[in-house]
Amino acid sequence: MDTRSSKENILNRLKRAPRTAYQGDEPVYRPWGSDSAISMDDKAERFIAMMTANHTDVKVTTRAALVPTLQAVISEYQLHHIAIGTAGEFIDACHEATALVQVTEFSQSIEHWKAELFDQVDAGITHTAGGIADTGAIILWPNEHEPRTLSLVPPCHIAFVKKSMLFGHFQQAMANNQWNHYMPTNALLVSGPSKTADIQQTLAYGAHGPSQLVVIFLEDE
Repeated sequence: MDTRSSKENILNRLKRAPRTAYQGDEPVYRPWGSDSAISMDDKAERFIAMMTANHTDVKVTTRAALVPTLQAVISEYQLHHIAIGTAGEFIDACHEATALVQVTEFSQSIEHWKAELFDQVDAGITHTAGGIADTGAIILWPNEHEPRTLSLVPPCHIAFVKKSMLFGHFQQAMANNQWNHYMPTNALLVSGPSKTADIQQTLAYGAHGPSQLVVIFLEDE
C-alpha cells in the first residue's frame, strides 16, 4: 500500500516532468529615463508634467528667488501656522520666508506638540532626496531633523526639489544613492496630494494626508 501523501505524489510527478530550456530573448525592463541621451532638461520637463497631472502645484524658481517664491506660496494658500524642521540646506530660507507667520520647529518629541500639529498647523515644509521623472514623484527621507509627520499630517505639504537631484526612474535613484549599501529606514515616494475614492468612484483629496502638495522646483540647482 502506498502511504505517500497526495502532495508528495504531485511533487514527484512535477520533478519527473521533462524540461525544455527557454530559447527566446531575455525580457528587458527599460523604464523611462534609461536612455543616456535623455538630458536633465528632459527629466525636468517630464517631472513637472507628471507632478502637475497628479494635482501637484509646481513652482519653478531659482535659489536667488527662493524666499520670495516661498512667501508667495504662503500668501496664495493663506497659511498662518507652519511647521518646519531643525536643519537642511534651505532651512535659513524657511526662517526668512516665514517671518510673518507662526512657525513651529520640530525640536521636541511628538507627544509634546501632537495636538498643535494635528489641529493648528496649516502646512509642513520639508527638503527632499530628489525627484523621479518617470512617474512624477518626490523622494522623502525623514530623519530626526525632519520627521515624516511634517509631510503626512498638515493639510498642505511644501517640498523643495533641486533639478540636479532628478532621476529618470526609481531604479536609477536607488543605484545613484547606493541604497544597496545604505538603505533608508523610511523612504517615502509622494506623487501628489493624498486622495482616495469610494465604491462609487468619487475621488476625494486629503482623506489620509495633505490635500495640497506644493513642489518648489529649483531649476538652477
